[in-house]
Amino acid sequence: MAENRGRRDRPSRGPRTKSRVNAGERSDAGATETRRRSSVAAHRRVVPPSDMTTALAEWFANSQRDLPWRRRPEPYRVWVSEIMLQQTQVATVVPYFERFVDRFPTPSSLAAADEAEVLKHWEGLGYYRRARSIHAAAKVICDRHEGVFPTDFDSVLALPGIGRYTAGAILSIALNQSHPILEGNTIRVHSRLFAVTDDIGQASTQKRLWECADQVVRQATRSGVPPGTINQALMELGASLCRVKQPACDDCPVAKWCSARERGIAESLPRNDRKSKFESRREAVLLVERRGKWLVRRCGADERWAGLWDFPRFDVTHAPCDASRLSAELEQRCGLRVSLLDTGWSHRHAVTRFRIELGCWRATQVDGRLRVSAEDRSRQVEWSWATRGDLEDLPLSATGRIVVNRLERLADSPCD
Repeated sequence: MAENRGRRDRPSRGPRTKSRVNAGERSDAGATETRRRSSVAAHRRVVPPSDMTTALAEWFANSQRDLPWRRRPEPYRVWVSEIMLQQTQVATVVPYFERFVDRFPTPSSLAAADEAEVLKHWEGLGYYRRARSIHAAAKVICDRHEGVFPTDFDSVLALPGIGRYTAGAILSIALNQSHPILEGNTIRVHSRLFAVTDDIGQASTQKRLWECADQVVRQATRSGVPPGTINQALMELGASLCRVKQPACDDCPVAKWCSARERGIAESLPRNDRKSKFESRREAVLLVERRGKWLVRRCGADERWAGLWDFPRFDVTHAPCDASRLSAELEQRCGLRVSLLDTGWSHRHAVTRFRIELGCWRATQVDGRLRVSAEDRSRQVEWSWATRGDLEDLPLSATGRIVVNRLERLADSPCD
């Protein structure tokens, strides 16, 4: 008797009736099955052909941008560039990088600098935690590695502010060590090359993409292409041709090996099911001047611009924005009694997930002595008076610098 595998005895349910499935259910099921088959097919095709990596390297040799960290790809310089490039466009980074490495050419010079000076050289790049992390990491390099940037993966990964991608990028670009990298551009490139159709926010998909990245580096090495070259080529491809929208597939050096292009799904990848949620806020900045000096505060460690200086600023998203309320809050924080008038000036800007509308008030009368509240002391918030010249030298928040640049006009503006 033939063996009946996987079938269970079950009671009879009477005569069968024809199942009815609506078109929407068939469509959803079909889409799910298409994604499953694409994912399975991509999983089978892990090892890229050698001529693909060679073609990509040749394209990179002829098309790469002339960037200062590429001219001298030393570990310290590559590290600084990689930290600056996080969440920031290349064109913005270049002048900051050149000024930064000119002032801090070695880990030792960076470690010896005051945090305020490091933040001043970072001012305008945003995401200031990066500056504090790079400063802290430089001190670790001096303490544990005699001022020389480490060259083994685990030691680099142990530095403050460095993750798997950054460690791999530094060591592959500067020293041609065989490490894969995965960031925004290369996630997009690998998702399309291997038709990875699953949500990139899932850990399993990230693991799959790291496998793809690793295999590309390994195949490139077997083909005589250095790891640093192939990793930079992948990033350059994502930044130039393999764009988020309207990828230039006809000009792509690896188009004939791209599974997503073959299936006509390139622009739909990578798939990201997470939706960005933005939060609206209203804030008020106060201009308080006494005998030619302006009231400023150094933001506490738990604040948005920790370590930077700013004018007094209050969140008025869920509270009335009027002179009496702002005056009372200022007095509570620093002991000064002021009369305020609205300048009528406002500025809209974005900080991470927040969309902020900033209004500006100026003091027409100032009384009392400057003192710091117990709350601010516990949060390491500093209050001080700054001359116009001091304001040019202090590391300020981005909007603080905008206010400084308009200071005279705002101080003399007619008020409501």
